Amino acid sequence: MTSRSFWCSLVLLGVFPLVTRGWMDVDQSRSLYSDVGRLHQEDSRRFEVTRRKALQGQEGLRAPCQRRFCGQGSRCVLNRDTQQPECRCVEDCKASYMPVCGSDGRFYENHCQLHRASCLQRKKIYIIHSKDCFFKGSSCTMADYSRLKSILLDLQARRQSPPGSLAKDRPAQKHFLIEELFKHLDLNSDGHLSSSELAQLMKKEDLEGDLLGCTLEDLLQFDDYNNDGHLTLQELYTAFQVVQLSLPEELRVTVTTITVGLSTVLTCGIRGALRPPIVWKRNGVLLNFLDLEDINDFGEDDSLYITKVTTIHMGNYTCHAYGYEELYQTHILQVNVPPVIRVYPETQAQEPGVSASLKCHAEGIPNPRITWLKNGIDIMPKLSKQLSLLANGSELHISSVRYEDTGAYTCIAKNEVGVDEDISSLFIEDSARKTRLSVGNMFYVFSDDGITVLQPNECEIRRHIRPEERIFTSYEEICPRVEGEDTQSCLWASAVNVRDKYIYVTQPKQNRVMIIDIQTQKAIQSVDVDPLPTKLHYDKSHDQVWVLSWGDMRKSSPTLQVIPEASTAEDPHVIHTPFEGVDDFFIPPTNLIINHVRFGFIFNHSKHAVHKIDLETVTHIKTIPLQAYGCVPQAMAYTHLGGYYFVQCRRSRAAGAAPQLVIDSVTDAVVGPNGHVAGTPHVSPDGRYLVSADRASGSVTVQALTVRGEIQLVYELKTNVRVSDLTFQPSFTEGNQYYVYATSRLQTDVLFVELATGRMNVLKNLKDPITSKDWPWSSYNRIMKDSGLFGQYLITPAKDSLFVINGRQNTLRCEVSGIRRGNTVVWVGEV
Repeated sequence: MTSRSFWCSLVLLGVFPLVTRGWMDVDQSRSLYSDVGRLHQEDSRRFEVTRRKALQGQEGLRAPCQRRFCGQGSRCVLNRDTQQPECRCVEDCKASYMPVCGSDGRFYENHCQLHRASCLQRKKIYIIHSKDCFFKGSSCTMADYSRLKSILLDLQARRQSPPGSLAKDRPAQKHFLIEELFKHLDLNSDGHLSSSELAQLMKKEDLEGDLLGCTLEDLLQFDDYNNDGHLTLQELYTAFQVVQLSLPEELRVTVTTITVGLSTVLTCGIRGALRPPIVWKRNGVLLNFLDLEDINDFGEDDSLYITKVTTIHMGNYTCHAYGYEELYQTHILQVNVPPVIRVYPETQAQEPGVSASLKCHAEGIPNPRITWLKNGIDIMPKLSKQLSLLANGSELHISSVRYEDTGAYTCIAKNEVGVDEDISSLFIEDSARKTRLSVGNMFYVFSDDGITVLQPNECEIRRHIRPEERIFTSYEEICPRVEGEDTQSCLWASAVNVRDKYIYVTQPKQNRVMIIDIQTQKAIQSVDVDPLPTKLHYDKSHDQVWVLSWGDMRKSSPTLQVIPEASTAEDPHVIHTPFEGVDDFFIPPTNLIINHVRFGFIFNHSKHAVHKIDLETVTHIKTIPLQAYGCVPQAMAYTHLGGYYFVQCRRSRAAGAAPQLVIDSVTDAVVGPNGHVAGTPHVSPDGRYLVSADRASGSVTVQALTVRGEIQLVYELKTNVRVSDLTFQPSFTEGNQYYVYATSRLQTDVLFVELATGRMNVLKNLKDPITSKDWPWSSYNRIMKDSGLFGQYLITPAKDSLFVINGRQNTLRCEVSGIRRGNTVVWVGEV
């Protein structure tokens, strides 16, 4: 029976060798035991599809083999005659010490040899995970053999201690001892250990009783690499895991930049004649044993292959040889994304003499550069007193329009990897102000007195849908009269905008979801759901509305339902999900770069875990335990930069503030606490800022999420505002920057912070918020609602009124009185 490196065999068999007493790092071995046991239970699937537009002519996207997948043991090549990609068996394999046993009964030197044989023979050969393949018929077990080597090392150490100069270099000590042991065993000094030499020494030193059923001749049985009946010094080094590794200083940190959608290979720079297999980690989590969809095939050279890279893959990857963690290489993966833009408005008509603004929002990595054309010709703002570019070119402002300003204005956004463009048209007409008023750019406010449609620029109520008005299809009253009450009032909990076509809003006491048609500004129908619906979320990726119902005010029988094809609003029906005991759920939002989300999470406020669900199939995928951190989840947030989920843990009376946890969406593993940050996490629309508001202490922590997947503390603000809700307002002076507006659950002030600088100010005396008693549906008793990507207004309710804030000027715009408990608000953009 031919055998190879004993410890490598055990690694590949899924069994790790006993530690050679006194000479191996016990902590490393224990850590690997625990990591493998934990990670074998986990799998991962890719979280999202990243939208991309690449420069035309980019070779990477058009390479013929780019989309051709070849199985293991083969590779894609171009047929010289047909110029078509085809799969061919690899011609040779790189030498490595990773023996495997095949299902055909043969022994192979490594994985590559096995897969190559399978390809050449055109039959499936798989790895047999059994120690019997390696060691048949031997009375010396693997455990006994490990002890034999320990005894030999100890005996040699007693015979000749390593020099004092090697006291701090354990690998060098081991190298010295094995070299001296070989000299001791090589009786005839010919550089080879024969069976007779080993048997002679065994008898001479009377070792039979010490080696527990093994003999020195078992060195040949287990570690005669070339099966020639002799053992060389190199083979003895292999048997005792004597490895001398090297990593050039310039390779200790390597930066790899790749364009989204392409594939990349990270190759470990650690070298050595007897180098053990390479272990890859991401955020401290082993990748080798995970069955990942997009990080697979570690290759015969131990490289890490990442297919169809997205922004979640950016971050740090480390590699080291198994058992030698002190020598490691760090790969920093940076992902570039071509620009994606939106312009606003797409079309506008203005009268001569008034001002006009054309806005262009662009996202990409690196940040895109914005330029404008008018009717295909470059705009030169410096040559015109009328024209000015604001916020790094994101806004083109014309101070006093003239007839000749009519035209098609093209916004072009470019970065290193791509370009995107869109057109905003401007018409100068005498009768522009006489055009029909749009039903878009409005706040829909749901209050005790029905539904108020508010135009924020003029603080004008455009429509008031009263409680006694009727639903179009059923002719029921919008808010049925309650027996015994003098006034007819409404009760709402949550509402969502469905593609600027419909608004879905819950009526907890009626156990239904009402649908408002935005074009006609009327209630058109209602959908019966489980008792006490309190939370809605619109999943734009799958066009479905998720409904969380409590069952009763004690939340004794919560349920989660789904309304599919929400944007059609034709014959809406409800699907019951199989999930039980759901207290809350989280579905990440989309943005310009990430336009599809596949997975969400549900959790129970009394369980130390979050449950990952597939939004397409509405099924449970896996449970991510948080018990090790004592974390009961309360809220979540997500950034696509590095693919991190942030979990707010429930505050414990005994332990005090609970830190946030970070979960890596690539591995679905808990990375650990987010430093000492506590509070509810909120991520900016572009994914670049994490703002955490701790209600108990009043602190607001701002962290940057870099394009390298790093989480960096920017600053921490100490305030006396106990935050109820916050939202992000795009800056009107700096491109790709935001303000944060935050309300207090107890106070009348509104806090606003410029994220880039940390400059903080307060809008004072916006009247008392709705009390928690009057708003039992969530902890957000005073919401802060923004007006979308291009809007400049925000709205927040008080007990009996609404306040409109001008985000461009950071000032109070107006107060709208007579609106009680208007804490359910939806923004409707231009339709």
